[in-house]
Amino acid sequence: MNATEISVPALVIGGGPAGLMAAQQLARELGQIVVCDAMPSIGRKFLRAGIGGLNLTHSESEEKFRAHFSGSVPVNPWLDEFGTRQVLDWATDLGMETFVGSSGRIFPTQMKASPLLRAWLGRLQDNGVQFRTRHRWTGLQRDGDDYRFHFTTPDGGLTVRTGVCVLALGGGSWSRLGSDGQWRALLSKAGIESLPLRPANCGFDFNWTEHFNERFAGAALKAVRLSVDAGDSVRHRIGEATISRQGIEGSLVYHFSALIRDQIDSRGQCTLHWDLLPDWTDEKISRQISLPQGKMSMSNFLRKRLGLSAVKIALLRELAPDSLRDRVLLAQAIKHLPMTVRATRPVDEAISTAGGIPESEMTRHLMLRRLPGVFCAGEMLDWEAPTGGYLLTACLASGRIAGLAALNFTRETAPDDT
Repeated sequence: MNATEISVPALVIGGGPAGLMAAQQLARELGQIVVCDAMPSIGRKFLRAGIGGLNLTHSESEEKFRAHFSGSVPVNPWLDEFGTRQVLDWATDLGMETFVGSSGRIFPTQMKASPLLRAWLGRLQDNGVQFRTRHRWTGLQRDGDDYRFHFTTPDGGLTVRTGVCVLALGGGSWSRLGSDGQWRALLSKAGIESLPLRPANCGFDFNWTEHFNERFAGAALKAVRLSVDAGDSVRHRIGEATISRQGIEGSLVYHFSALIRDQIDSRGQCTLHWDLLPDWTDEKISRQISLPQGKMSMSNFLRKRLGLSAVKIALLRELAPDSLRDRVLLAQAIKHLPMTVRATRPVDEAISTAGGIPESEMTRHLMLRRLPGVFCAGEMLDWEAPTGGYLLTACLASGRIAGLAALNFTRETAPDDT
């Protein structure tokens, strides 16, 4: 089929939270803007994030909230404009009530992402936004003051001519949901350098024995404290992890994944320490395990005296087998059980990615210096954060910054970005 060309006042490539928030800003004045996405439907990764409850943001103090972000691109300026309060106002405006969970995380009362996404897409369509799915971006060309963005579609090639575009193509995780990182090669051809995409909020490989895997793969490791040496301090947190067939994962591991990953990159390994009974003192544990074992097996003894679950007992056998023959070593292992990991799980399995477009390639309003009129938002940029509402809040905030800046650009009153 022959390629078709259309002209639009503004284009957004990527139908995730950052792209949709950028479209929301542009549509207020420009009307018929176009959002293109490679997937058959909009917001697939957003919907995936809502499985088990859509974590919108977090209720902790502003100082603590902002301390969770890292990378070359500063997130704080985004949050100055669109932080926790603004996320809640945005959800309320779309008819979604919210509540604060016991962990401080904030969820919509319906818990699911689909009602929020439907309301958001409906609002955008009412404002004139056109959605084009199964449109995969393949490149761009300068054409005077405009750009020609090329796409493959089910109906053949399409070229979209526009003077302003927001790219919100995601990182490199969960490629089957649309974020495959292929944009790095496309931008490289245009002279835009980006950092390699690395797994964030990810699991780590560990070579469990076959017996342990058969019994405990998928088991939850509940109420444990994980400690990781950060060099100048030891960071620790109580929570829950999951034994996977390939190693260890879960929310507690994800919280420290950047620290663990960076140590693996620099040293080749990272040793984690598990406290299997964080609410018990060393003295209490020593007192209980000094009681007579009688005819009980060691497993029953640990279960009855300490309340250890089967997976925690198995973890002791797996990681510190000698401790089960020495009560002094056993007390130490229960509170400081070492586990050395040497590799992350693949990028595609991660919840999010680090790396991407660094601060040096963009203005403070997220416009690419080498491509005036082209802005970027979301996980394409070199920042990262743990799960817990941080990722979504920053993606929405960056989309708003990029969308407003793109709107200003169309007015020929772009801010001073020198």
